[in-house]
Parts: sequence; C-alpha cells; structure tokens
Amino acid sequence: MSDSTHLEASAPPNIEIIGFKDVIAALKAGMRDFSRAPAFGLFFAGFYVIMGIVIYLQLDVLDQSYWIIPVALGFPLLAPFLAVGLYEVSRRLETGEPLDWAQVLGVVFNQKDRQFPSIAMVIIMIFMFWVFVAHLVFAIFMGLEPLTNITSNWQDALLNRNGITMMVVGTAVGAVLAFCLFSLTVTSLPLLLDRELDFITAMIFSFQSVLQNLVPMVGWGLMISGLMLLGMLPFFLGLFVVLPVLGHATWHLYRRVMSFED
Repeated sequence: MSDSTHLEASAPPNIEIIGFKDVIAALKAGMRDFSRAPAFGLFFAGFYVIMGIVIYLQLDVLDQSYWIIPVALGFPLLAPFLAVGLYEVSRRLETGEPLDWAQVLGVVFNQKDRQFPSIAMVIIMIFMFWVFVAHLVFAIFMGLEPLTNITSNWQDALLNRNGITMMVVGTAVGAVLAFCLFSLTVTSLPLLLDRELDFITAMIFSFQSVLQNLVPMVGWGLMISGLMLLGMLPFFLGLFVVLPVLGHATWHLYRRVMSFED
C-alpha cells in the first residue's frame, strides 16, 4: 500500500476509455471528498495559498507586480506537486481506512523515499522554464518600449501591436507547456502514490491515457485551468476550495482512467 516505502514492483495499468460523464462524475466525487474531510483540504491548500501570497508580495515590493501575470498563469503548474496529500485522503475515504493525521502526513512524508521527488523535479523545471520563457517573450516584444506598470496602466502597455503579439505568443507557448505537463502528470502522480512504478513509466502511461482520451482529458485540463485562475481571486483565497476539490477529483479520475488486473 501507499504507506510503505518498500513495495514490490506493480504490474502496469490498463488504460480505460472515458467520456465527459466520467469527468463530471470525478468532479462531483472531489466535491464530496472535500465535504467529508474539509480540514485536510484546507490544510494542504493553505501551503499553496501562502506561497501565492508570498510571491505576489515579493513582486510588489520589488515594484515588479506586472510579472504576476506570467507567474499566475504558470503557478497552477505546481498544483499537482502539492496535491499528494489530497490523493491519499481520497484513497483512504475510498478504502475505508481511518483519516488519521499522523498516518496521512506520514504517507506524504514517505514519498521522499519513492519516485515522487523525481517527478516533482520535472514539474518544477517546467514551471521555471515557463517563467524564463515568459521573461524572454516579454523582452522580445516589449523590451524596446518604455516600461509601464501593467497592473495600473495595462491598456497602454498591452493594447498595442507589440502587447497583443506578446500575449498571443506567450499564451501559445504557455498552452503547449501546460498541455505537456498536464499529460505527463494528470494520472502519473496518483499512480505513483497508489502503485510502485518508476516515474518514467508512470509519465508514459499518463501521456498515453491523455492521448487515448484526448477530448475529455483536454476538457478536464481546461476546467482545471479555469477553476484555478478563478480560485486566485481574490488574492488566492479561492484556492482554499478549488484546490482540494480538484485534487480529490483528480484521484477519482485516475481511478476511472486506469485499472489493474489485481
């Protein structure tokens, strides 16, 4: 089980074909799990909310609040890294195991001895690469113009030829990176918690699960992006609800997408 750091290698999963009804059912199950164990959801979401506020304040102090736009668009990419505790809560609710704080946190802590740190590094590297690309795109299209504070004068800064081109290019690049990361992690993270596989194999199966269920999975990814961006208002506080629901829902979607012989 997921509370052990010495597991025998698991057999690879079978990828099932799902539809939008499965996505909606997973989202409803995520809401149900959050209502059944709200303290855990608020606890794990709290780390994410605090990180968001700290990043925003840091940018504001440095008078670089305009960077909150690319950071906000890329920041949700880190959500899977913080959701492992929510997966464990959903797993325990599913199996009827007790929701003991020490055991749940122990499972999260024990992931350091498994494959999770490796895939977490992939997530962080892609996020850092997105921030670098956002800076690069900004410099290419806006570097030769007088710098204005986008948060206070966004019309003059963005509603011109260079600004619109920058947003189009940045959105396109961000969408490609987001799709790649989403495809590599949407089912691999709960899979690594649930089974004993190496992170490369888990990411491969995750990507295959997206390709074989492209329309509903892309719909799920867009739903995640929209809800996460809405959750950042006001001042990231909406994530106290959005993040736990999505984390629990991701576990249930994984259970619908992947099945095992045992």
